[in-house]
Amino acid sequence: MAPARAAEGRLESRPSARSPSLPLPAGVHEVPLGAGSDALLAVPPGEPVARPLLVFCHGAGGTAGSALRTVGEVAADRGVLVLATSSTASTWDLIAGGLGQDVAVLDAALAEVSARVPVAGLAVGGFSDGASYALSLGLANGDLFDAVLAFSPGFMAPPSARGRPRVWLCHGRQDRVLPVERCGRRVAGHLRGAGYDVTYEEFDGGHAVTPALVRAAVDTWLGET
Repeated sequence: MAPARAAEGRLESRPSARSPSLPLPAGVHEVPLGAGSDALLAVPPGEPVARPLLVFCHGAGGTAGSALRTVGEVAADRGVLVLATSSTASTWDLIAGGLGQDVAVLDAALAEVSARVPVAGLAVGGFSDGASYALSLGLANGDLFDAVLAFSPGFMAPPSARGRPRVWLCHGRQDRVLPVERCGRRVAGHLRGAGYDVTYEEFDGGHAVTPALVRAAVDTWLGET
């Protein structure tokens, strides 16, 4: 059974900029969480200094590996760590019935990361169902995440709101899976109405993520645009 805080969507782990005695080298590393849990951490090349960390959530039917393939190359170029976990079911617990186990897995993964790499700033992002999940967790944990990067979300359902993370959001005008009119535009409007700092971009395309969109999202988060 997941901890009560996980059922509330709250993450308790707090990665820090302190350098561990044996930091991980560059590359993709499995995060040891025990049987039934899958998590990967991508460490960019360079000296083991404190780096920004992007937690990225895959779409329905995806895995931690597919999440890394979506953002890993751009993140490495920008010197960003990426943590990706696999949902315990075919999609994330919030969509499948209620927050709990996937939040607990992510919390445990963050605790492992904090013991192995120094972290300076966090964002949570995702694609499709993963974007809806990232928005919901990001708003519930705005005291942890600086920003939320949402690619083609369907909705958001934070159980509570903490802090004021910046939100970058995009959606394809030809998206036939999650139509832009009732998804991206509606979500952006609700966020702006609630007073969040929102960057919303529409693009000519369908239900997809491109490297150019990932670059735009990461650069906005890092303040390079």
